[in-house]
Amino acid sequence: MPKISPFLWFDKEALEAAEFYVSIFPNSKIVSVNRYPEDVPPPAGPGGSVSTVYFELDGQPHVALNGGPHFKFTEAISLSIDCDGQAEVDHYWDGLLAGGGQPSQCGWLKDRYGLSWQVTPRQLIELTTGPDKAVAGRVFAAMMTMSKIDVPTLEKAARGR
Repeated sequence: MPKISPFLWFDKEALEAAEFYVSIFPNSKIVSVNRYPEDVPPPAGPGGSVSTVYFELDGQPHVALNGGPHFKFTEAISLSIDCDGQAEVDHYWDGLLAGGGQPSQCGWLKDRYGLSWQVTPRQLIELTTGPDKAVAGRVFAAMMTMSKIDVPTLEKAARGR
């Protein structure tokens, strides 16, 4: 089976972004840093500057490219983090917002590089996809009022409080 890996286009921040992400996720590392040839004018920065960074986030391979200012991230694509409980939600939410990220709603945020993330606790999925439609509706309604997902509030909504 082929492996599918996110390939992220940055202006000139590929290495900085990869180092930022690796600092937040466990079991993560920079695998390799590649540079544009000295004698070939690259799209971003001088010859010899960073071209691609291969890195892993919790064992999942990713590639970051310094491709110049031609393309920007949009909310049309995001990376989703499957969290187990409020402590994990808080860790990833706070970490990804550090240094200039922007919170959105319903567990979505943009990090300081403009990449969109969904910080989603498993409890949200379990409570909104269970057999009790009334519980799912209350939990969904509670989630719609949130920026960062608050698991205790979701569980309270599930109980009808």
